[in-house]
Amino acid sequence: MQLRPYQEQAADFLFATDRAMILAAVGAGKTAITLSAMQDMVRQGIARRWLVLAPKRVCTDVWPVEAPKWAPGLTLAVAVGTPAQRAAAFASKADVVVANYDTIQTLPSLDGFDGVVFDELTRLKNPSGARFKDLFKKLDGMKFRWGLTGSFTSNGLEDVFGQCKVIDVDLLGRSKGAFLQTWFIPISREFGQWVARPSALAGIMAKIKPATFVLDAGEYSDKLPPLNVVEVKSTMDMKAYDKMKRDYVAQVGTETVTALTAAAMTSKLQQLAGGWAYSPAPVWFSSHRFDRLEELLAENQRANTLVVYNYREELAELKRRYPHAVTLDDADAIKRWNDGKIEMLLVHPKSAGHGLNLQHGGSHIVFVSLPWSLELFEQTVGRLHRSGQKHPVWAYVLMTEKTIDERIWQSLHDKRSLSQLATEELAA
Repeated sequence: MQLRPYQEQAADFLFATDRAMILAAVGAGKTAITLSAMQDMVRQGIARRWLVLAPKRVCTDVWPVEAPKWAPGLTLAVAVGTPAQRAAAFASKADVVVANYDTIQTLPSLDGFDGVVFDELTRLKNPSGARFKDLFKKLDGMKFRWGLTGSFTSNGLEDVFGQCKVIDVDLLGRSKGAFLQTWFIPISREFGQWVARPSALAGIMAKIKPATFVLDAGEYSDKLPPLNVVEVKSTMDMKAYDKMKRDYVAQVGTETVTALTAAAMTSKLQQLAGGWAYSPAPVWFSSHRFDRLEELLAENQRANTLVVYNYREELAELKRRYPHAVTLDDADAIKRWNDGKIEMLLVHPKSAGHGLNLQHGGSHIVFVSLPWSLELFEQTVGRLHRSGQKHPVWAYVLMTEKTIDERIWQSLHDKRSLSQLATEELAA
């Protein structure tokens, strides 16, 4: 297979840059770009062996599938599974070993690797975490470090520090405190709240420009089908919702639902907006959200659809209503979806939001409830809306009028935190 011109440019950038990041939206072909550059490095004897760190499902379902297409000259081993299976992958002579971020603290010595690729670089946005610190020590002496992300700043400009530090400490320095002092204004030091200075984004991007290839969506937008995002609103009895908002407690049927903090209250309001809440077992008082989902599926003539949930009870209700529905944990779910054999695929944003290529099985996606993260929302939609999708993509967001649903939807665009959202909901 052959890279497109913009992908060739990105691959050349990686080849020429020891410490580099590719910032490109979902569907731009970051995996293909990276595999091509890795293969050229191995062929020319510049790098002998590569480690790829990625979310688990990307390890098992993306890199092994994409490698034969874009880098047939490389051998690849997947270090996922039991400790013995992971050890066998590292002990193999494979040119590329793909490992899960969750096993970072059990990684063996990386002395045999010349380069590392961080797929979904945002997984390393917290430089104070134990996982980050353990990995950072093991990277000492690793010459080539490449990071791939489609959501560099989706959850706030503060997140870029950790991502840049793991690539090269010379980009933004070693100290996050110094980074914050330079580019942010403190709102509350006690709670660690900062707001970016007006010049912060431009200044930070200028600092990291030598190590960064930004693939503007306009460069490949002609390769993407239209994306249509539709708000699908419904109404419900607001008695329990309003009482929770006012008193942090509400009566749902015979159960009392209680929230102890503003953040917990915010979560309870999202549940109540869907017609149910945990207390601690789930209790229901309205089916309006799922009735609207049924109407929407019927209107679309049961077209193959990704249905996105956030809570276990939402998943349980979907399975009760649609026994034929499939989850990503079911056997060969991704292959069957891409073969057009699954009418309804149930996904959680944290599973669907990383590296899954699902564009061939359908072009409809419905959010039963919204994630709190813009990054997860964008990446989940990007499973369908990506290069290779042949049909216009329709993304439906189910919302209950006059509830926190509308505020969450707006917050995804404004990048407001959960605590900010809770404060605004209380004041509204």
